[in-house]
Amino acid sequence: MWMSYVDGLVIDTSSWIGHLRSPAGSPVAEALGSRRVYLPPVVLAELASGRMSSRERARLVTILEPLALCRTDRAHWVRVGELRAMLAGVGLSTSLPDVHVAQCALDLGVPLLTGDAVFGLVARHTRLRLASTA
Repeated sequence: MWMSYVDGLVIDTSSWIGHLRSPAGSPVAEALGSRRVYLPPVVLAELASGRMSSRERARLVTILEPLALCRTDRAHWVRVGELRAMLAGVGLSTSLPDVHVAQCALDLGVPLLTGDAVFGLVARHTRLRLASTA
């Protein structure tokens, strides 16, 4: 069940996909209705790259347009690289997009809404807070 977070929330791609397939009662729908949602640029790109009809694409744009993009200046990308290197150092192989999403949540100091197990592994080695989609 979704927990209310005052400061906001970052949502990963897999959670968005679940919401787009079945929006009624999804944790993403609840988050969109009650709190500030931040959108990592890579999540926007991943969602926009999906195969969809023009009607589905228009719906996606309508949902995502009002969301604040996570700030991704040069220093952010340095932190992404450092985090990925640290995770590799403890034996955790992570994708650059996943580390970017995690770093967005860390930079903002907000939880990450996800059902993806990789973020649980990242959270074991960082200050990343998770909000479960279950």
